[in-house]
Order: sequence, then C-alpha cells, then structure tokens
Amino acid sequence: MLIEANPYKVFAGSKGGALAKRICEYLGCEQGKVNIEHFSDGEFAVAFEETVRGISVYLVQSTCPSTDNLMELLLMIDAARRASAYKVIAVIPYFGWARQDRKDKPRVSIGAKLCATMIQAAGADRVITLDLHADQIQGFFDIPVDHLFASNVFAEYIASLGLKDLVVASPDEGGTKRSLKLCKNLQKKLKEEVPMVICYKQRLKANMVSEIRVLGDIEGKDVVLCDDICDTAGTLCKAAAIIKQNGAKSVRAVISHGVLSGPAIERIENSVLEELIITDSIEFDQSRCSKIKVLNTEAIFGKVITAIQTHTSISESL
Repeated sequence: MLIEANPYKVFAGSKGGALAKRICEYLGCEQGKVNIEHFSDGEFAVAFEETVRGISVYLVQSTCPSTDNLMELLLMIDAARRASAYKVIAVIPYFGWARQDRKDKPRVSIGAKLCATMIQAAGADRVITLDLHADQIQGFFDIPVDHLFASNVFAEYIASLGLKDLVVASPDEGGTKRSLKLCKNLQKKLKEEVPMVICYKQRLKANMVSEIRVLGDIEGKDVVLCDDICDTAGTLCKAAAIIKQNGAKSVRAVISHGVLSGPAIERIENSVLEELIITDSIEFDQSRCSKIKVLNTEAIFGKVITAIQTHTSISESL
C-alpha cells in the first residue's frame, strides 16, 4: 500500500490501456480517466477527466508505431503539466525509435535522442521504461530514467518448462549483455550453469540479413534465443533455422517487445521455433498466432511505482 503523503494516479494512452489496468490492480488503485478525442483531419486532443493538481501522475503509453502514439504521450504530459500535477512520470513499456540511437552513416538523424528531447520538453519529470534497445539511450535524457529488464520474467517461465539441456543464444554481438543477464537469472532459478552462444550476422540492409553463423556448441541442446525487439521476424526465424540445422534439440525465443510488423506472424507460424515468448509492452492478441506466448509485466512496473512513491530503493524492490 502506498503512503497517503504521496498521492498519485495512473492514466493510460491508447497503447497502454490493458497494461495500465493490470498495474492498477497490482497497486490496488483505480485507473484515472482521460479522454482522447479524434478529429476528422487526423488531429486529436487529450483531456484529463479528473483533477491531477498536486499529485504524481503516471502516464502508461508505449511509443510504438504509428507516430500518433508518441504524440499522444507528449500531449498527455503537456496536459498534466498545465493542470498543475506535482510530478509527471512517463511509463513507456516500449520506447520506440530506439534503433535510431547513433549515426551509423552520414546525414541521418538520431531518432532516439529526438524522442528523448521531446518527452523532456513536454514536461516529463521521470521516465520508466523496459529493455531499451541500447543502454546509452538513458544518457539522452537529463531526467531520471528507470531502465527495467524483463529477464527475470522470462527466466521464471523458461525454468517452469523443465528443459534439461538449456543454452541461451544471443542473436548478435550487441545482445550479449542482455543474454548474459538471462543466463544469470536462469542459473539462480535452476541452480545450475546455463551456457551462452553467439550468432554472428551480417546485414545487407535493415530487416535483411545475408549470413548467420553460430559461435558455440548447441548439439542436442534446448536453445533459447534472447533479443529485445522482433519486428518482421526475418532475422529471428533465419537464426532459429540455422540453430536447428546445427543440431539443436529445440529452439525458442524470448523477445521483450513484439513489434511484429509485415509478414512477422506468418513467418513465426511457419518457422522451426517451438514458441516465441514476448512481454505485454505492446498489446498483442495471442489468438493471432499459435506459437506466441505473452507474459505480463505489471508486477515490475508496480514495484517501481511503489518504490518511487515511498522513496525506497528500486533495485532492492525488484
């Protein structure tokens, strides 16, 4: 129970409603009411339907495509600030545009930095987010950022499957830190060593991989691929096929954010993957694909909100 000296309310945008409801159930509070009115020309307006004066306002909204979702979050932040909220905390389960985190070729924008600047300019005091594509994105903000990880949620589920020869696979060199965290969490749950292998991939362009090689022993193993984003699922399904060809007993994948655009669902359904496990950072109807399992994260966000409200350690609460 949160202390009364720090009143708060939780609101949701169009892409945060289901998760916000579960967060409120976890916290034992009622979800705040906000009205988002759409106009025929494509514009929309945000209005809180209850007072937020002098309280901490938590705004749950993933900034996944389309751009309207980011704009909706910015308008909610601005509305809360203009309504005299004490603190405005943006809860962004999926921080979109995060793959544009650096200049990897001449004359390109850094979209993640631009999004961070806009969120701050709108008036956010703090950001809570889950599994950023790159850790350095925290540095794009000049306000506190609570960067949470889904690895413990994934580890609990994987441990419950009773697999005997587990190996965690990183889909590329950049994902080794994330995969190692999953390994450590699995080792705590299973009380045994869980090795890691790396998939080395070369890209022709975005969403198109020319070659994948597996560095490590996967013969007869139950392999769990670990990544932060699954977009078109081309790379994931190709990596799973190569792992299977190299003698793996089974292949699963744990992905923090199921963007699942274009041909992703069809590719996953027809792939060698036993299952794809994602979080609820982006709402997904599991009936659309028999191989996709969605794990809920309301406990993670609920614990962080409680720690912020009671001024206690976030790391110790998770």
